[in-house]
Amino acid sequence: MDSKTITREELAGLFDHTYLKAFATKDDLKKLCDEAEEMQTAMVAINSSPVKWCAEFLKDSKVHVGAAISFPLGQTTLEVKVAETKKAIEDGADEIDYVINIGELKSGNWDYIEEEMKQIVDICNENNKISKVIFENCYLEKEEIVKLAEIAKKVKPTFVKTSTGFGTSGATVEDVKLMKEHVGDDVQVKAAGGIRDWATCAAMIDAGATRIGTSSGKKILEGYDETHVSA
Repeated sequence: MDSKTITREELAGLFDHTYLKAFATKDDLKKLCDEAEEMQTAMVAINSSPVKWCAEFLKDSKVHVGAAISFPLGQTTLEVKVAETKKAIEDGADEIDYVINIGELKSGNWDYIEEEMKQIVDICNENNKISKVIFENCYLEKEEIVKLAEIAKKVKPTFVKTSTGFGTSGATVEDVKLMKEHVGDDVQVKAAGGIRDWATCAAMIDAGATRIGTSSGKKILEGYDETHVSA
């Protein structure tokens, strides 16, 4: 995919339209869903608690409902992540974005990280749902990103994802390229965190991202429109 040739509709279709605040009300969620439907985004990205409500609200829409699992820290047990994933799918989630156990990774427990990924991806595959593995790159060394991407290449989630947007920094072009280089052709990359304008979004697309996690989709589309006035 190329930022120079992408259409407005294709661009909107890359967005995971996001509202992950702790204080999200039903009014906030309705606004999120209405905006996603208006833009025709890929998904609304929400915490797992309101999945059932959003799934009902969007039941006649093509917009997916995505549940953030063990978000944003990833510091729940594998058993809890599995239970939360299953409950979110039961409630109507089409996509699952889970945060890895960064503490286990930092402790060198790569077998745990692979087993965690395998169990959650397997649940998603069994239910024909899209799976996304959140790395939270701001806390990882480059070698750790590479090793994690190599595990993902083996396990094959639908996507690997740069960030929660709640860490010390978000997506970078360098990290998107690095992840894409090492996950191979069977796994896609989602860039998320700090993507608030068309220039940043375009750079992520050109680096290899095929999903964009953002709460600024409308602003990005406005920026796109400004650069495509003669189109």
